[in-house]
Amino acid sequence: MTDETETIWGAVAHERATLVDLLRELPEQDWEHASLCEGWRVRDVVAHLVLATRVTVGALLVNLVRARGNVDRLIHDTAVRHADRKPTAALLAELRATVDSRVIPIGTTPTDRLMDLLVHGQDIAVPLGIERVMPTTAALLSLERVWTMGAPFHARRRLSGYALSATDTDWSAGSGTPITGTTAELLMLVTGRTSPDG
Repeated sequence: MTDETETIWGAVAHERATLVDLLRELPEQDWEHASLCEGWRVRDVVAHLVLATRVTVGALLVNLVRARGNVDRLIHDTAVRHADRKPTAALLAELRATVDSRVIPIGTTPTDRLMDLLVHGQDIAVPLGIERVMPTTAALLSLERVWTMGAPFHARRRLSGYALSATDTDWSAGSGTPITGTTAELLMLVTGRTSPDG
């Protein structure tokens, strides 16, 4: 395993542990609060992060049929079902148990797990008015991954005609109308949490 991969897994563990700390302080009603993901409550996002460490080929195929072949529906519906079945304390305990997990779903990478945690951490924190600092190095790795990966974000296609430039790292991409921001802000942009029009 390379040093970079070890660094990524260390960052993944850090994000999970600090997210557990954040969630532990939330009142019960905040777990039902809408996240930045349309149609997802905070508890659904937490369930999704837990389930990402438990994906098997068999379960994936069964749930894909159940979702009539729609991957987005599969991800949403399996998270909601799990969130509805579990009391808040159990969901929190399940997330805590994933801190050191290095399981990656088929077709994904350790960087995908890091990106997922960074962005979903903001999906939870922002609507609740909580500041959750995104480490710059982790955000940079995730930003580069999203920009080059295509599906599901299609960032290069969606942001064609814009020149993105980070103010806190030397990352830049695209051409056209300039958009500047921190690496964390650009990560939220390329994952569709914010729009180029502000």
